Amino acid sequence: MANASVAPDKRSGLNLDKQRTSGIRRFFKQIDLQLMVIPALVLIFIFAYIPMYGILIAFQDYKLGASFIGSEWVGLKHFIYFFNAPEFAVVMKNTIIISLLKFCFGFPAPIILALMLNEVRKMFFKRVIQTVTYLPHFLSWVVIGSMVTSMLSVDNGSINMLLEKLHLINEPVNFLSMSEYFWGILITANVWKEIGFASIVYLAAIAGIDPHLYEAASMDGASRFKQIYLITLPSIIPVVIIFMILAIGNLVNAGFEDILILASNPALREVSDSVDVYVVRVGIDNFRYSYATAIGLFKAVISVTLLTFANFVARKAGNSLW
Repeated sequence: MANASVAPDKRSGLNLDKQRTSGIRRFFKQIDLQLMVIPALVLIFIFAYIPMYGILIAFQDYKLGASFIGSEWVGLKHFIYFFNAPEFAVVMKNTIIISLLKFCFGFPAPIILALMLNEVRKMFFKRVIQTVTYLPHFLSWVVIGSMVTSMLSVDNGSINMLLEKLHLINEPVNFLSMSEYFWGILITANVWKEIGFASIVYLAAIAGIDPHLYEAASMDGASRFKQIYLITLPSIIPVVIIFMILAIGNLVNAGFEDILILASNPALREVSDSVDVYVVRVGIDNFRYSYATAIGLFKAVISVTLLTFANFVARKAGNSLW
């Protein structure tokens, strides 16, 4: 009985040794690729990990020019102040609503575009559509914001002119000063800017599907819609799940540049003040660096929690980041 209980432990130890040896061998076989990764790791360490030391000021009354060690420690003072701030409810509500709207409309949009582009048989037409949809991604939000502002302008704005021609309005509407239109404008601009570039990954995943599957389905009488539903979508589900996990982890990142540019009117503050905008407006602009850092740390903790939860759920479905 003693020998029987020891043998499995020895076998498991031998298996671990074999795994370590095979891992080391694979590392040295790919040494050229491993060396190429080192500069990226160094950059990540310098610009992403070393600055984490700065989160200490979230628990201090930091003054510009003072050292992190020499500043006065105040514990959770800035977190408590943020939770009790009059703007807390509005800021969190706007952040959650804008993030959910971006997720609900912005996440499926590139998948749908990729599925549609995959069905286009004329390569010239397909390339034109891809170019037109990719282009906005490479434009800054300053340019995009100027275009949106021009289109929605009261004076000779194309949207107002079109609505007047269609007799849907009697006089120009100042869309960018009315809070009820802001979320729709913001989400539409975001989808327009990112839909083309985000679809590249899904198109690459679709390109890797075995074409014989489509041929077999076609011979069995499956229509194009059935082929999309039964072959294309199931084949790209792992990629969709990975990006969904990342999107859920970013649910508290409502955005900064787009909101700051499109919500320049103070009248929109009640619907546009997200966590990031609030940090800049109240924390950075007023030199309250400890307060701003505390809010950023609070948001980061929520993001990591959401990411971990999403990954846990996805692992149950057979796909996960780790």
